[in-house]
Amino acid sequence: MSDRLLVGTRKGLFNIARRNGRWSVPEPSFLGDPVTAVLADPRDGTLYAALNLGHFGVKMRRSKDAGKTWEEHTPPTYPPQPENAPGPAWKLVQVWVMETGGADEPGVLWAGTIPGGLFRSRDGGENWSLVRSLWEHPSRTEWMGGGYDAAGIHSICVDPRDRRKVSVAVSTGGVWQSRDAGETWDLRASGMRAEYMPPDRQADPLVQDVHRMVACARRPDVLWAQHHNGVFRSTDGAASWHEIRECALSAFGFAVAVDPNDGDTAWFVPAIKDEKRVPVNAQLAVTRTRDGGRTFEVLREGLPAEPAYDLVYRHALDVDASGERLAIGSTSGGLWISEDRGERWQCISAHLPPIATVRFAP
Repeated sequence: MSDRLLVGTRKGLFNIARRNGRWSVPEPSFLGDPVTAVLADPRDGTLYAALNLGHFGVKMRRSKDAGKTWEEHTPPTYPPQPENAPGPAWKLVQVWVMETGGADEPGVLWAGTIPGGLFRSRDGGENWSLVRSLWEHPSRTEWMGGGYDAAGIHSICVDPRDRRKVSVAVSTGGVWQSRDAGETWDLRASGMRAEYMPPDRQADPLVQDVHRMVACARRPDVLWAQHHNGVFRSTDGAASWHEIRECALSAFGFAVAVDPNDGDTAWFVPAIKDEKRVPVNAQLAVTRTRDGGRTFEVLREGLPAEPAYDLVYRHALDVDASGERLAIGSTSGGLWISEDRGERWQCISAHLPPIATVRFAP
């Protein structure tokens, strides 16, 4: 099981380690700076962090010594915007997610950004290139902001069997997939349902607001999606999706994690609904299915017993490579870890800054 956890917050990055059976919270890196995405590269151990400094723009940091020291490197940059180009401004607002390329392509990184651009680096983040085939797709200008003014790419799944197969989820713009390393793209949200749209458009794949999408490492054709109004699962590599109708507590939420070794097991952190983004009955809970969504368990042991209003964002739930250890972080600064697949939770800290992302490091 992984003994290190990267926790990105609105006030810095916490590199939390487990030593002698206890998790310890050190002084943060980048104290005072909002961290929007983190990545621990399993190929060489390099750590990456993306910061959103608002007026001062997006900054990127990289560490090759497990977080002891950090160096600045180049952020993704949009090309000059042609005059009268439709859609939002071609300007980087935020790096929302980072993922590695295939095991056989060292140095390859992917980054999903707001306003809806997908970037690739082939040299460990020294240089980035916009994936123009997706950015210039005619449908891209129809994407809508889901919580932000512009659409954003927040989920990237690279098939471990074939690094040329890349799937991304957009809020709001559905699921897109390339089978040729980004040369061409197909919309892959068939079967999803958007209840916030007029009846004649609810099944339109282009208007699906996917909050988070993950794929099972051992069974990459199994993907799970926490959607704005439901939970969806694909067993055919995103060619089609089916809705999980009987979710525990609520079908609304932001986060989902899938067991890397068992595509039938997934975890969620439900909230009431869009207008009330707090836990159901003010009781923070994690839900788990172990049979592909047919049944769910509600897991609360070790989570706050008193009224709690913690919201867990889309990147603030993670499971390590063993499938045994999980972590959740909340907007109220709570951080919990489970050593037994979510059965019991221990509070590591209740007083961190608002947490945007948690990521186990190999």
